[in-house]
Amino acid sequence: MPLFRPLFTLGFCLSIAACSYKPAFVSEYKIDVQQGNVLSQEMVAQLKPGLTRDQVRYVLGTPLVADIFHQQRWDYVYRYRNGQTEQVETRKLALFFDGDNRLERVAGDVEVAAVADLVAPVARNRVVDLGSISPEAAAKGLPPSEEQGYLRRLMNMIGL
Repeated sequence: MPLFRPLFTLGFCLSIAACSYKPAFVSEYKIDVQQGNVLSQEMVAQLKPGLTRDQVRYVLGTPLVADIFHQQRWDYVYRYRNGQTEQVETRKLALFFDGDNRLERVAGDVEVAAVADLVAPVARNRVVDLGSISPEAAAKGLPPSEEQGYLRRLMNMIGL
């Protein structure tokens, strides 16, 4: 009996100490965390001087920071933390408007459109050929519709 208490205390202390040890091969799952406005280069390339606030909001979304003391400035902030590597990527974009609420200038980490992009419109549509139909097939017309099943004929008789 006198040996039981010290052994129990030693076992208890060792089990508590084992809870604080984590082997190197055990790794917990950490999620990727995105915060703020996701801004792509295509979105920022659509910004042109003279756009109204509503047009900018349509292109980039609602700004993360709209300071009441600097009403002519909108700040878009984006932060991404990779859960596996713990690397943090941060982007900041500040838009400045003039007195007429038109976009005046852009400052930040993301590049704006080049001068050639501002002048030349970009065609964003494309023609897809779904196949051409021969004149004989066009003269035949549509194929006959399938015969209605029993349930559909019953529903038609009821009026549904």
